[in-house]
Amino acid sequence: MTGQLYVYPNPVGGGWDRFTMVEQSVWGSGRTLRTARYGMRNDGLLFRWTSWKNPKQYAGFSAVKAMTLISETRTYDTFLATTRGGALYTIRIPADTRLKPVVTKVRSAGWAGFETLVGERCGTQSTLLTAIDRDTGAAYLYAVGHAKGAATVIQGLGRIPGTFKDPVVARWTRDDAPPRNGE
Repeated sequence: MTGQLYVYPNPVGGGWDRFTMVEQSVWGSGRTLRTARYGMRNDGLLFRWTSWKNPKQYAGFSAVKAMTLISETRTYDTFLATTRGGALYTIRIPADTRLKPVVTKVRSAGWAGFETLVGERCGTQSTLLTAIDRDTGAAYLYAVGHAKGAATVIQGLGRIPGTFKDPVVARWTRDDAPPRNGE
């Protein structure tokens, strides 16, 4: 299979041009498997699908500019999000659709320039974060400790060489990769 390109032959449907972020959360295996797919539209509305037929719309995220999944557990998923005003938040979305998301401020300013975030598991309880400013093409790498609100440790690791102006950035992971654990 090395060197072959896999083409998914079954289109999911139209209407995806307004989405600026799409993520998939997978926790567990076998009979305890929990999968959720998330999409954020350009108007800031976040949708979650636990099946492709019934999306759940979350309101109240209209200020969100970019977000990335940083934690997957049996009972919730957590995103790291920037706002149009430059703040950085975590958004914890319970697996139980009857419960409301929990939004926690991490930083009050300094993140306004980033239109794209890509998070990846790093160690036992942290996240390696790439933050991209598509206007300038600059990308920066951060080590983000276990999310604890304003006490979250964020270490800047510097600018990544290159220019990153592509409108779409994707994160790829193996099916057997351990879940993200940033919160």
